[in-house]
Amino acid sequence: MTVYFIGAGPGAADLITVRGARTLAACQVCLYAGSLVPRELLAECPPDALLVDTAQLNLDEITDELVRAHERGHDVARLHSGDPSVFSAVAEQMRRLDAAGVPYEVVPGVPAFAAAAAALKRELTVPTVGQTVILTRIAHRATAMPDGEDLATLGRSGALIVLHLAARYVDRVVEELLPHYGADCPAAVVAMASRPDELILRGSLSDIAEQVKAAGVIRTAVIMVGRTLGAEQFRDSHLYSAERDRHVC
Repeated sequence: MTVYFIGAGPGAADLITVRGARTLAACQVCLYAGSLVPRELLAECPPDALLVDTAQLNLDEITDELVRAHERGHDVARLHSGDPSVFSAVAEQMRRLDAAGVPYEVVPGVPAFAAAAAALKRELTVPTVGQTVILTRIAHRATAMPDGEDLATLGRSGALIVLHLAARYVDRVVEELLPHYGADCPAAVVAMASRPDELILRGSLSDIAEQVKAAGVIRTAVIMVGRTLGAEQFRDSHLYSAERDRHVC
């Protein structure tokens, strides 16, 4: 049988993909992170499905649950918040399943940064202003960042930076980006993106840290810093230009 790593989306239950919902409805076992995945999604599971909250389980215990379900002949939904491709800890689970000979597939989901951009009503790539988006985090108690991926180094690019898992360390984020972006650079924080308690903070590097601390935001938030967040005067893209030759591939 198969383990399906399913992106549950950023928080709102109706932002799971159609494929994700259909796969969830077909699996006899569902493992989910109770602290991150909306419980409304569990209603998509079959009525007699085995539901396992992994919030308090370690990697070995999660792997054991997946392997046991496979051995019983059950398809398994492994629900992850956001999209499995970024900051999901899916890679080590896949490695364990490869070693155990358990097949798996990945069903993509809506990532948190996309939901945050939607809340801000912003395109993150704007012609002549910015065409690069960096998804990253900062090192603290978790795994250290690889060489050359520290925030100060990434900031030299001037590209739009999207930080996950960093709201608690917003002072450090500002300190490391200020030399490269300037105090007037637009910044935003979206907490609980797409959920009923969604919170949007807009400002610049000069004041975003104080806003975050005043609002008490410490988790489940995305920090964005970059000029595209405030871009208004920019050239229209070539994609829909009247001058574009639409007969050329």
